[in-house]
Amino acid sequence: MSEKYKFHNPEGLYFVTSTIVHWIDLFSRNEFKHIIVESLKYCQKEKGLTIHAWCLMSSHLHMIISAKNGDLASIIRDFKKHTSKRIIKEMDLINESRKEWLLRAFKKSGEPLTRITNYKVWQDGNQPKEILTNQFLDQKLDYIHHNPVENEIVDEPEHYLYSSARDYTGVKGLLNIELLVR
Repeated sequence: MSEKYKFHNPEGLYFVTSTIVHWIDLFSRNEFKHIIVESLKYCQKEKGLTIHAWCLMSSHLHMIISAKNGDLASIIRDFKKHTSKRIIKEMDLINESRKEWLLRAFKKSGEPLTRITNYKVWQDGNQPKEILTNQFLDQKLDYIHHNPVENEIVDEPEHYLYSSARDYTGVKGLLNIELLVR
């Protein structure tokens, strides 16, 4: 993995993107979206994750994050591992019409890797980019919050439930957000 894409500064503020393998539109199901929200809440409460902005799209999750303990790499690794297992388990509980296809795609993605014993749900890496300037911060906040508008899901960023855009307009969202002063 490139040195360019690592969490180098333990006190840093980072823009990260986690993507489902093959850019599969997994989060078209509410049950899977709820797993992500619940898991992020757990990471906030138990692992010291601070979320400053986020947006869950159909195939990926964008966030601006920092960590109270400075170990973002471990938090994100554990988050992805946990949510992968929960998503696979949830497929048995709900009527997922794409179950066979999804499991086949996740299994095939994990086959070349010895560290994967069953299914690979998330792509490797998060491409963390440390936010060092206000200009870069503004760009990433706008990008995250306008993603659902660009994808024609909503007309206004704050209308999208699975995003912190609501919090930035004074409406409480699904997660506790530490707002960034712009």
